[in-house]
Amino acid sequence: MGRAELDKDPHDVAAMFDGVARRYDLTNTVLTAGQDRRWRRLTREALELQPGQRVLDLAAGTAVSTVELAKSGAWTVAADFSLGMLQAGAQRRVPKVAADALHLPFADESFDAVTISFGLRNVADTARALAELARVTRPGGRLVVCEFGTPTWTPYRIAYQDVVLRRVLPAIARRVASNPEAYTYLSDSILDWYPQRRLAEIIAGAGWSRVAWRDLAGGAVALHRATRPA
Repeated sequence: MGRAELDKDPHDVAAMFDGVARRYDLTNTVLTAGQDRRWRRLTREALELQPGQRVLDLAAGTAVSTVELAKSGAWTVAADFSLGMLQAGAQRRVPKVAADALHLPFADESFDAVTISFGLRNVADTARALAELARVTRPGGRLVVCEFGTPTWTPYRIAYQDVVLRRVLPAIARRVASNPEAYTYLSDSILDWYPQRRLAEIIAGAGWSRVAWRDLAGGAVALHRATRPA
């Protein structure tokens, strides 16, 4: 897999995730020192879900995030374009759908809320994916994007990018991941990703309103929130 900005062919990215599916959840927990659990909870809380509402969890992978959302009492569906990831989460008892973020197989205004965690940067057209999410969300519905960000404190940003992403992450992946080479792509995709303010502008340009974000882990991760205009 080449540099992230040069190679986001959906088939290649799906195949890459198929290759890491077997130990994906374990690897995430190790790489984040367990913070992935907290980020899933904060995503659920930011969506402000109510029992009986319908929620789309896009790029859900093994559906561990979907199970977290279901704790709210909302009806949740996991969607991902990697069949390997969905199969790895087969034991999780939530609905699962194979889906392309650029061509969602859902009718207009199907959901009260939509979310995508650590998957938006893997889509070939960010704005188009966000517009598709807006299409399937009812007016007044909510969006939360949990994604890697750019640390706000310069010394931390330099250490995070040069040490954590380029050295530590690949070293850990070689020990615990089922396809360590895929994590070279992961590092590249994070380094190439938009800073928080620029992503907020893209979200607004895709048809969402009231866009805001909250930095986590010193800005290494960010929760972006938005509403579909009524």
